Formats: sequence, structure tokens, C-alpha cells
Amino acid sequence: MASVISMKALLESGVHFGHRTNKWHPGMRPFIFTERNGIHILDLQQTVKAINNAYNVVRDTVASGGTILFVGTKRQAQETIKEEAMRCGMSYVTERWLGGTLTNWSTISQRIGELERLEKLHETGEINSYTKKEALMIDREINRLMIRLSGVRNMKRIPDLLFIIDVNREETAVHEANLKNVPIIAMVDTNCDPRNIDYVIPSNDDAIRAIKLMVSKIADAVIEGKSLRKDEEFDDEDLAPGEERPQVVRHKMEEDAELDDETLLGASTLAKLDVEKEETEETEETEEEVETVKTVETVEQVSEEDLEKVAEEEFIAKDEEEVEEEVVAKKPKAKKTTKAKATKKATKVEEEVDEKSSDESEEE
Repeated sequence: MASVISMKALLESGVHFGHRTNKWHPGMRPFIFTERNGIHILDLQQTVKAINNAYNVVRDTVASGGTILFVGTKRQAQETIKEEAMRCGMSYVTERWLGGTLTNWSTISQRIGELERLEKLHETGEINSYTKKEALMIDREINRLMIRLSGVRNMKRIPDLLFIIDVNREETAVHEANLKNVPIIAMVDTNCDPRNIDYVIPSNDDAIRAIKLMVSKIADAVIEGKSLRKDEEFDDEDLAPGEERPQVVRHKMEEDAELDDETLLGASTLAKLDVEKEETEETEETEEEVETVKTVETVEQVSEEDLEKVAEEEFIAKDEEEVEEEVVAKKPKAKKTTKAKATKKATKVEEEVDEKSSDESEEE
């Protein structure tokens, strides 16, 4: 099966950054890859496997009719938890976790009923029959209950799964879930205790970008589980002739949203990123030096080859010049010999003619 999240997306989101080594929890030893500049680095291979497992668990639970509760009350996670939970249609807790939300659900459901009763006073106009002070007190109570219970007002029973960000901050929620035997999926950092978590996702729980990435994938799993549930409930026999099965449109979050690191990350995470950037710059400088050395070596090789070629060409040219000089030197010598022979023959003929003429003169 293909991984739900790529390793590149995890690195870009800063999921691998843990806390300082003096704040670590010994239970997170199996999930720590190494230590760098006094900061623990999480093993992203285990993170990929964990998120794949959690994705399958959430999808199967929702497909079988279960529900999941998103919990994240820290400032970095509140907006993301609310948006993604509303996108997938599940309950959420972004303000203070009310004690007894799971162990004393009957009381919480009564308060939700009180909130609905007070809201109906405004809808029916009955609020106008109250005095101004009483109406003001009712509005204050509605606002107070909305802040605490707006995310769980549609939850009819205890959820089948809990997805938690920052286990240390949500200690009460973890304790109640363990008492009620509700499985927990959590983003666990190096300073957290993973022993009470059923599905541990080793991840940085402080960076906004890392939280968005993880929560969006869990929401996608919920949407996929709902689509599978609808597909099972929808029988092909009920289709009219020529009618096609309706397609479920799934809206997924863009992983590579173009946002500045300063707006998403805290000061500690930015400091970690600065350290990583310095190391990457050093590696890039070393790579550039290696490339320059390689280019110099190649240039030297090429220059040596060129010099050899030039030397060969010069040697060939010298040979050709020497051959031409020899030919030229030989040709005039041959011409001189032929001229000397011709002059000798001419002198002999002249001498013979003179002798004949002298003999004839003597005879006369």
C-alpha cells in the first residue's frame, strides 16, 4: 500500500524535530533517530508507518459506523482542529477539556440540552417576555456554554476513537479515555509518555504546519470511511435503469500551502530550522567544492588530451615538412646532373669536330 504522507512533506513540515535532550521521556527512546545540536530527531520511517496504520484504523472505524473526537486545546492546534473536524463532520474540543466529558457523559449531555433550550428562547421570541437583566444573564449563559460545548453538542454518545495533540497537555482526556477503554491516536513528541496511547504517531506537536498535515490526513480518513459507509448502504438494486451511482466529492487540504515559516512556527522551531539551514548550507558548500574539483580535473584532462592532439598534429606536420624538404632537395640535384652530362656531351662533340677539321686540313 502506498504511504499516506510522503517523506518530503514530513521534512518540509518539520515533523522530525523533537525537544531538547534534557527534556526527553525515556519511553520515546525507540522512536528517536539521532541527536543533533542538543535536539532529538525523530525517526520519520516509523512516523510514516504509524500514520498509515492510524489512517486505516480511522477509516475502518468510521466505515463501520463509529465516530472520532478531535482534541487539541493548545493555541497552535485550535483553529486547525476546528476546521478539519467541521470539514469531516466530527466532534471536537478546542477549549478547556471539561472533566467528565467521557466518564460523566450524562451530565455533559444535560448541559447540551440546556444550551439548546436557551437558544430556543431566542428563536421563538420568548426571550422578550423576560426582563432586561434576565435576558442579559441568559445571553451570558449561552455564550459560556457555546465556548465549552459547541464542538460536542452534536455528539450523541461516547466516541469510538480519540485523536489528541500534545499528550501532556491533554492528560485528563487521556486518563478518561483509558478508564472508558476508548482507543487513542495521538501525536507524541519526545517529551511525552507514550505508554497510555494505543496508536502512537511520533511527531512534532508544536509546529502549526506539522499539526495541519497530520490532522488533515485523519480528516481525509474520516471522509473516506463515510464514503465507504454510504457505498455499502446504497444498493445497486435500488438504482433505476440508466441511473448511475452518485459520486462522493472529497475535498482534501493542500499540503504545500504557501505560508511563511514565521507565521506558522514558534521561536524554538525557527531556531531548529536555522540550525538545519546552516548545516544544509555547509553541505551545499562542500558539494560545490567537490564539483569545482571535478570540473578542474576534467578541464585538466581535456587540456592534456588537447595537448596530445596538438603534439601529434605538430609531429605529423613536421614529418610532412621534412619529406617535402627532402623531395625539393633531391630535385635540383637531378637537374644539375642532367645539365652536366649535356655539357660534357657537347664538349666531346665539339672536340671531335675540331679533330676532324684538323685532320682534313693536314691531308690537304
